[in-house]
Amino acid sequence: MKTTVAKNVSPNVHDEQILVVKRNQLLPENAWQGIAEVDFEKYLKIIQSKKEFLPRSVMETDPSYKQIIPYLVFKYDGKLFLTQRRAQATETRLKNKFSLGIGGHIREEDMTTDSVMDWAMREFHEEVDYKGKLNIKPIGILNDDSNDVGKVHIGFVFLLEGDSDKIKVKSELKSGQLYTFDECDKFFDLMENWSQTVFTFLKK
Repeated sequence: MKTTVAKNVSPNVHDEQILVVKRNQLLPENAWQGIAEVDFEKYLKIIQSKKEFLPRSVMETDPSYKQIIPYLVFKYDGKLFLTQRRAQATETRLKNKFSLGIGGHIREEDMTTDSVMDWAMREFHEEVDYKGKLNIKPIGILNDDSNDVGKVHIGFVFLLEGDSDKIKVKSELKSGQLYTFDECDKFFDLMENWSQTVFTFLKK
């Protein structure tokens, strides 16, 4: 597939090529804000037919595209796995923020199957160390154009219910711990926007 780069913008020499879809091909003009419980398969078909792989450095500032992000929330025994990003996080706008979401960008080499579930699980095991069983349930698709990060990303949100509390972070995450909903509430103001949205949704 031929890769194109926006005019007048020079990507980094070692820039990764990430999965994106033009906003107007993926979302309606007045798209929902927050989490929508929609048909994942419908949107997966759009992604498969309209996908492009473009330099991340360019896409981070181009709201005419949406970066496709699996966003996985781990739950065990009524507790949620809350992580904190490092001060050196790749996404500088999310440095030190607390997050319920495990996941990241999708590269062309990651798409060995047509299943968004497979993409999501690859992201999960890339960022955390967990050996137990998982029950995976789609929650919805998250769109939030209220800030610069949200304008260029769209999240496929999954709830992963585990049978073990033996989970720890790796990758660029600084820390991770299981908390009750009441305990997570205390971190709410320090969470990234998407996590605030997901947490509020799960509390209902």
